[in-house]
Amino acid sequence: MSAFAELHPVLLTLLIFSARILDVSLGTVRTIVVFRGHRLLAAVIGFFEITIWVIAAGQVLHNLDEWYLIVAYAAGFGTGNYVGIWLESKLAIGREMVSAISFRADGRLARLLRERGFRAIDVDADMGRGPAVDLVITVTRRRRVPELLAAILEADPEAQYSISDIKMAHEGFDPTALAPRAGYSGGWRSIMKRK
Repeated sequence: MSAFAELHPVLLTLLIFSARILDVSLGTVRTIVVFRGHRLLAAVIGFFEITIWVIAAGQVLHNLDEWYLIVAYAAGFGTGNYVGIWLESKLAIGREMVSAISFRADGRLARLLRERGFRAIDVDADMGRGPAVDLVITVTRRRRVPELLAAILEADPEAQYSISDIKMAHEGFDPTALAPRAGYSGGWRSIMKRK
């Protein structure tokens, strides 16, 4: 006999609803963690996710004649998707690559980003017609992306940018390490001009 069989119907309904929110939220986070390459964390999350799912699904399948349990199960699933996406955005796991095009082409955007602690690669670019533009590429932690976007728009309100998920990033070269040794001061633009 199920340990939940003696629960009041309202309490059982709330437990099933809550369990589905929890297991679907965990599933959403697990999917993102898998994409980011964190295998062990994904396995641990998956263990708890499926344990909760089996308990909730078992209660519904055992009581198929109770329509309100089915509704609670489905409502928990829908709500769990929303909560999972919200939770994942708050955790902000991983890194993003932000590419910005500044139509000012004066290096201001890259300088401002470096002043704010971002590692910015500044490339002179040509769009095929009209004046040159600056293409600035930055890789940063997801939780810093809103700060980065605010800095981009502060430097150039007309800038265009795109954001790409990154599965893995290697940050082996720190251009600021060149400053004391070689009189380096102009970012990647200076390196490219010296060649």
